[in-house]
Amino acid sequence: MFNFTYSNPTRIHFGEQQIAKIAKEIPQSARVLVTYGGGSIKSNGIYQQVEQALSNHTWFEFSGIEPNPSLETLAHAIELVNKEGIDYILAVGGGSVIDGSKFIAAGAHFDGEPWDILAKQAKVTSAIDLGVVLTLPATGSESNSFAVVSKKATNEKLAFGSEHVHPKFAVLDPSVINSLPQKQVTNGIVDAFVHVMEQYLTYPVDAKIQDRFAEGILLTLMADGIKLINDRSDEKARANVMWSATQALNGLIGAGVPQDWATHGIGHQITALYGLDHAQTLAIVLPRMMSVMRAEKQAKLLQYGERVLAITAEQFNGDIDKTIDAIIDKTEQFFASVEMKTRFSQYQLGEDVIEPIIAQLTQLKMTKMGENQTVTLDKVKAILTASL
Repeated sequence: MFNFTYSNPTRIHFGEQQIAKIAKEIPQSARVLVTYGGGSIKSNGIYQQVEQALSNHTWFEFSGIEPNPSLETLAHAIELVNKEGIDYILAVGGGSVIDGSKFIAAGAHFDGEPWDILAKQAKVTSAIDLGVVLTLPATGSESNSFAVVSKKATNEKLAFGSEHVHPKFAVLDPSVINSLPQKQVTNGIVDAFVHVMEQYLTYPVDAKIQDRFAEGILLTLMADGIKLINDRSDEKARANVMWSATQALNGLIGAGVPQDWATHGIGHQITALYGLDHAQTLAIVLPRMMSVMRAEKQAKLLQYGERVLAITAEQFNGDIDKTIDAIIDKTEQFFASVEMKTRFSQYQLGEDVIEPIIAQLTQLKMTKMGENQTVTLDKVKAILTASL
């Protein structure tokens, strides 16, 4: 296991009727900006609960943060923050709203062009305090220090991280899943699943706790994710999926272990260029990443197969390649079981996507990715070709 330093300062309020807790979490003297997306929170009762909780606060609101939050939209929020002297942000939404709010929080304090935080990895030295009311379990952004933002003008989708944008608290109410469209539930399950795989499916470093924790999250997402897709009223499944998504990317299973993130690197470009949802891109790329990089990932692939999928080499007379093929097939079957597509052709996209994605990665200098920096552009081309 590698050396590591781990801290997660986000206070979690988990369960139903917890939104009222924000009244005491946010100082009454604060000037609060409530950020959200398309307005569904007004039809499912969440907005009204937030309004009640902030009844003794001075607060403003900024709506319209889109899926894959854009610089162009967030720049208007930064202007509002500076105009109104905002000193606390409450993000009410899923990963996109939270990520966008992190950028707003950092950008409002940044001395310079805020996009440099992503494009040039400029250091964030301070940010506005941030709290979260989670409405979609998926990204884990509610209890980590990372965010992804897009720039429409240049078709870029980039990430940044800073301890200064780590949420102070997060409210996780599993009942909100009831009001989500099926597509968003599917996206959330797949997103969380791949987050775990990016930190788990690398090479062994004898990190037994991290491995077992990661495997537990995968098993839970596979079992309860399918239950949730089939029956949204299953309270236990709702709770387990929401908590799994948070645990998938709060830093714990990634502490002291190698991490990949090449699937995300490629997936971000597919979203930027072709508009597919983030989780949709991950489900396309991951199975072929597993196949093309099978030699490097062999030990962990076989461990994942045995411990999570109950697939062993003995079932194939010791044939490792056939075993890994079965593991990949079973993973794709899971995606299908939660109504997620896994091929470009299922989105009416063909081989003409390959070169633009390669060009985008080249422009962004993402020519070597993965836990060993061996996912080269040739490997990316092979992954994309096999994903058609």
